[in-house]
Amino acid sequence: MKQTLFVSGAHTDVGKTYVACAILRAARAKGLSVEALKPVVSGFDPQDWGQSDPGRLLAALDRPLTLETLDAISPLRFDAPLSPPMAARLQGYDLRLAQLTDFCRAGLTASTADLTLVEGVGGVMSPISEDATGLDLMQALALPTVLVGGSYLGAISHTLTAIETLRARGLAIHAVVVSQSAEPDAPDFGQTVDSVAAFAGDLMVIAAARDDQAWAAQLV
Repeated sequence: MKQTLFVSGAHTDVGKTYVACAILRAARAKGLSVEALKPVVSGFDPQDWGQSDPGRLLAALDRPLTLETLDAISPLRFDAPLSPPMAARLQGYDLRLAQLTDFCRAGLTASTADLTLVEGVGGVMSPISEDATGLDLMQALALPTVLVGGSYLGAISHTLTAIETLRARGLAIHAVVVSQSAEPDAPDFGQTVDSVAAFAGDLMVIAAARDDQAWAAQLV
């Protein structure tokens, strides 16, 4: 049975790509075929992109880092480390939701993989095009969501707010992943996970420690 998931963040830089790559590797470890799409990326250096989001996704897919494989998963790439529409504007490009939905729908239809992931950008309500936020893309695709939150101070509120926002739009939440923040002065990770779980209702809440990716197997 084919599985499709949308990986979204409750905030910027909370570990979406880390989580997406861990899920892909866990699926491959189970013998499943995998595919990934990241329709747009900003802050992209065309001269050095091995550690970019699409570069890391290609590594998790066990595919070579070539322009052909890059174009296949992430065709819209912009240099400035800004929201995609702002970065696109600087390059004279008019980025629209229809371009993203058309690419994703075509990729999802063509994929024969057991698991296909679509990774968003920024937080749930981050602008993703001139006419849409990430939430609009998620609603257009209507895929079950893996929501990634952090464990920095304030992350609990960001994560719970994102949960309520997704529920208000009628989007299914496959799981909530709390990604361990790298800041040494971040609140206690275990207590943060427990606090999110206490207010998340019946959702599956997973602790994603940075030194162990065994948790990812629960998602595939």
